[in-house]
Amino acid sequence: MATSRLALAELAAGPTPAQAATGLTTLLPAGGEVTRIADGVATVAPAPAGGPAPSRRLREAQVVYTLTQFPTVRRVRLAAGPPVGRADYADLLPPVVVTGPTIGARVGSPVTVTGTADVFEATVTVRVLDAAGRTVATTFTTATCGTGCRGDFRIAVAYRVQREQPGTIEAYEVSAADGTRRHVVAVPVTRAASGSRRPRRWS
Repeated sequence: MATSRLALAELAAGPTPAQAATGLTTLLPAGGEVTRIADGVATVAPAPAGGPAPSRRLREAQVVYTLTQFPTVRRVRLAAGPPVGRADYADLLPPVVVTGPTIGARVGSPVTVTGTADVFEATVTVRVLDAAGRTVATTFTTATCGTGCRGDFRIAVAYRVQREQPGTIEAYEVSAADGTRRHVVAVPVTRAASGSRRPRRWS
């Protein structure tokens, strides 16, 4: 339970500078904490409340997604109502969500990119950019569900870089109409040197 309490406190404290630079914010005020975890349900008191309904749902979703990242928590009790889970807030998610790597992570080659998506034919494209924003590797995968339902995706992308440097992992949908990138999620990372092995490249 201590880990869950710490995660909730960090959520209330707000994003790091690196996270804020990508547009992440928090809607959770300080003061709430996990008071109990039993049978996979975490109870939060005092429950986040108040404000317009859209903001309240977003705030609740932040709490639920933060706490259910831990295997001991499947649902969250926020008030006197029934416990809620991620599925209760799925409509708030963007079409593409990247769960790994996290913002600011140090990654090596190949880098494993994970997330969820609800996109056309479940196809998610992933590319690795160097410090100058140039593409050094591109591949694609299919989520476990798509076009009206959300599925999970996981793909390893190999790249080559001679020295450690900043980079970006992007995941997005390619428009079937005009080939443009849609719903782009950009995750800034530090790319570790990959040695002399030739890169694999997909298109």
